[in-house]
Amino acid sequence: MIPFTASGRCPGASFWSKPALQARFGPLPCGFSGQRLVCRRCDNVFLAVARQTAHPTKPNPEKNPRRDPTAAGERDAAVNRIASHNYFLLEKFETGVVLTGTEVKSIRTGHANLKDSYGLVKDGELWLLNAHIGPYDHGNIFNHAPLRTRKLLVHKDELRKLIGKTQQKGLTLIPTRMYFKNGRVKLELALAKGKQLWDKRETERRRTADKEAREAVARGRKR
Repeated sequence: MIPFTASGRCPGASFWSKPALQARFGPLPCGFSGQRLVCRRCDNVFLAVARQTAHPTKPNPEKNPRRDPTAAGERDAAVNRIASHNYFLLEKFETGVVLTGTEVKSIRTGHANLKDSYGLVKDGELWLLNAHIGPYDHGNIFNHAPLRTRKLLVHKDELRKLIGKTQQKGLTLIPTRMYFKNGRVKLELALAKGKQLWDKRETERRRTADKEAREAVARGRKR
């Protein structure tokens, strides 16, 4: 690049636009904008009027933004802990749940309770009864009834299987947990058989023995 001389500039120099420069000299450097002072006689470039455009760089977004563990499916939204104490859980099924918007938001914030809930097959459809989903804090007049009956969604083959199983004496459908999967609320429904009093005592004994074993192992590791 030839600088200005003391007497000014080359007599034939004039400002050229970017299209004119491209037509005369070919492709320009990446990011060039504006005009350059060029001599029409000797083709010398005297002065770069415009400078390389500096594009502000945006910070790279976080690859794994922190999500709510319940909504991400990493943690159950509700667990029926008493189910395994009162029932033998023979077989488990995954079902969808027909919910309102305020119910989904309330479940995401941990306001669901499956303690006294159960499933029922009626008129060829599967229903969830007595599941408590608390009102959403910002639901206003559009809030839901906490104990309303909710429809469960299963495949036809599974529904026929459940109809046949529940007709057997002593078998019932008990929800064991509620969770999010791919952004949708799912319910784990177990085909269950009620325990007698001695069965419950045996379950409690096993649970106590397992707890004591885990504590003993933990104490051994600390030494």
